[in-house]
Amino acid sequence: MTMHICHIEIDTEGLPAPTPEIEQERKVAIFDLLEENTFTLPRQDAPTGPYRVTLAIRDKRLVFDINTEDGAKAAEFHLSLSPFRQVVKDYWQICEAYFDAVKKLAPSQIEVIDMARRGIHNEGARLLQERLEGKAGIDTDTARRLFTLICVLHFGA
Repeated sequence: MTMHICHIEIDTEGLPAPTPEIEQERKVAIFDLLEENTFTLPRQDAPTGPYRVTLAIRDKRLVFDINTEDGAKAAEFHLSLSPFRQVVKDYWQICEAYFDAVKKLAPSQIEVIDMARRGIHNEGARLLQERLEGKAGIDTDTARRLFTLICVLHFGA
């Protein structure tokens, strides 16, 4: 029984083109996610994975469209973006500070900003795990990578 995401797609339709930094964050998160993740659908009748997941924003809601590897519909759920707004905003603000710091600050100063960035990132991952409770089971590392992808989607929403 394989309970993981084997493919992930980000539906960027209607969103502005990402900056190079945002595009890099997206690529790294997808690569890391596909390397190792845990993703389960807890419903008794849910097909087992691996899963193909599409993340999108539709009608101001975060949509998880989940199919089996062979394309059969496994689940779809919609989450309100409201609980994520502040943590996503905080995350992008600290990321901007981090990107600027890398260009001009000493390593010790960069490390302090990076620690704050990781803290906000962990908060976003925890929030995502809470919001997915009963819908999908994910571990902390998977939640962190999915949160990054939500941030990439959310910046244009």
